[in-house]
Amino acid sequence: MIKTVTASMIIIGDEILSGRTKDKNLTHLSLWLNRMGVQLKEVRVIPDVGKMIVDAVNDLRGRYDYVFTTGGIGPTHDDITAENVAKAFDVPFVQSAESLALLQKHYDAQNGKGKISDARLRMTMIPEGARLIKNPVSIAPGFQMENVFVLAGIPVVMQAMLLDIETRIEGGHKMLSKAIHVYEGESHFAEILAEVEQAFPGVTLGSYPFFRHKEFGASFVLRSQIEGDIDLALDMLKQKIILMGKESFDGEAEI
Repeated sequence: MIKTVTASMIIIGDEILSGRTKDKNLTHLSLWLNRMGVQLKEVRVIPDVGKMIVDAVNDLRGRYDYVFTTGGIGPTHDDITAENVAKAFDVPFVQSAESLALLQKHYDAQNGKGKISDARLRMTMIPEGARLIKNPVSIAPGFQMENVFVLAGIPVVMQAMLLDIETRIEGGHKMLSKAIHVYEGESHFAEILAEVEQAFPGVTLGSYPFFRHKEFGASFVLRSQIEGDIDLALDMLKQKIILMGKESFDGEAEI
């Protein structure tokens, strides 16, 4: 039996929506999840608004196996993700003794014994019952609350945090893909693409147009958790392209 495990992602931050900051976490997370046997099914980009964070977390954690958030766990006033995840789970927002000890050790090593600033102390607050996610880059951890993983927005930190949760993710059968490309406009193939997808309900068939060397073309990407179905569907597609008097080439086109 094919096992499918799903995930969603919430990208949090006014700076993403305004265009000031380009999100780089989505691509990395989707590729990482694919390697883990988890299919990323939905992504939301929302502002630093408490109610929207609460609503998004509560909606998605009930519909997907895993939820990943990025952004909003730093030391400033607009970093409100952690406290609103606590509200979503209806648990107290408390200081983590483990997180406090990590920060104290880190800053003592850097600056000698001293008081941690109130801003940095904000990063030791987590929902009661949450499990920390290690941050080897800048020490301040993320956290896991049931099936919700709260990660940093800074790409290098977010990527480092994923290393700590690999053993906490239980994946399913991986999504496989194969592709061909043609040097014709995709509209020429619309009918046969529909026929192939209808013949193989377990295969999704995406068409991605391109313009290269002054020629229009399209890459056709077939995806499924069943390798045999992909092979059969791909063979059917190739044969239909030949019957049209056209030529296809293996793999996606290099653009």
